[in-house]
Formats: sequence, structure tokens, C-alpha cells
Amino acid sequence: MQPKLVIFDCDGVLVDSEPATIAVLSQNIARYGIHMSEAECTQTFLGRTMSVIQTTLRDMGAELPDDWVAQIYAEIYAKLADTVEEIPGIKLVLDDLVAKGIPFCVGSNGSREKMGITLGRTDLMRYFDGNIYSAHEIGVGKPDPTMYLTAALQFGVDPADCLVIEDSPSGAEAAKRAGMPCYGFIRETPRERMEPWCHIVFDDMAKLPQLIAER
Repeated sequence: MQPKLVIFDCDGVLVDSEPATIAVLSQNIARYGIHMSEAECTQTFLGRTMSVIQTTLRDMGAELPDDWVAQIYAEIYAKLADTVEEIPGIKLVLDDLVAKGIPFCVGSNGSREKMGITLGRTDLMRYFDGNIYSAHEIGVGKPDPTMYLTAALQFGVDPADCLVIEDSPSGAEAAKRAGMPCYGFIRETPRERMEPWCHIVFDDMAKLPQLIAER
């Protein structure tokens, strides 16, 4: 049965923003005495809000300034504005959903400003017609399910009739806690970190239309 609403995470699902974001984060925190490789940053911080990351870093001993979140976002946004690209195959997925009349939206821990940069540069913003949900506006981020439940409520769709596309364990956990099936995109994320939360895992976005059709 086809879903009545598809909810996409943004970073790592719609746009290939996570390598640049992690690189900037790794370089930034080194200035505060926290030396972590990009792989370690990915393992520790993928899918988390910057406020949560700030708390974690302080617990690790970093003396971060009060404006650190604004600082790191400014550095990340500057990098993304020059480098971010779409995930290969995502426009085929979105065009297929449009053709089938299946509604879809974005639910991200990132800010609306960040999504404006990444979705704007990649020409994906036109697909979403303002149907964007940000943890910065909802007031709580994944793995809390509130953002996904808010999207379902506003679209008038039962959570069980939604389908979430995620690439992070925290996002997939949010989907499961919301009572929504989740397909895990494992292009960058280890399979074993996603399988406990997901109905299906896949590594090629171009295969998603067929996976949805077979649902």
C-alpha cells in the first residue's frame, strides 16, 4: 500500500551536506581542544542538533563560548553555500511522488535558514512548496518524535500511513517512536546502526521509487 505522506530528512537524504558539515565541525572543535577525526565526529554527532552537540562537547571539557552555536552555523553555512550538491537520484524520487500524487515534506533538525541554502543551491526547494519542518521551530529535535507527528497532523495523515526516509539513527528512532515506518538510506551510515530502527535499508536513492511501489 502506498504511503499517504512521505517525510524526508534533509541532510544526507535530499542533499549531500554531511561531509562538509562534519569537516567544519571537526576543524572547529579542534580549536577548543577536542580532537576528533571526521569519522569520529560522524559516529558521535550525526543527526544531532547543534545545541545537543554543544552540551556534549562541554561535557567533554570544551570551553565553548555562549555564541558557539551561532559561530558553527555561520562556518557551516558558508561552506555549504559553495559546495553542497543534491543526493544522486533524489529528483527522480520527487518527480515520481509528484506523478503519483503522493504528498511529501521535509523534517530536519537543521534550521530553515540552512535548508534555504542547501535546498536552494540544489534547486530542490521548488518541490516542497513551504512544506518544511525544522526542529528550531518545533522546539525539539530528533530522536524526539514531535516533528514527525506535527507533520502528520498538519497533513491530516495517520502516523502509520506515513513513510519516513532517514539516514541517521536518531532520525530513524524518531520515526519509530512516532509509529511511522522508516526506510534507512545507508549511503554513508553503517547498516548496523540503521537496521534496528528501519523496516528497510538501501544505499541507492534511485531505487527508492521501486521500494515504495513494492511496499
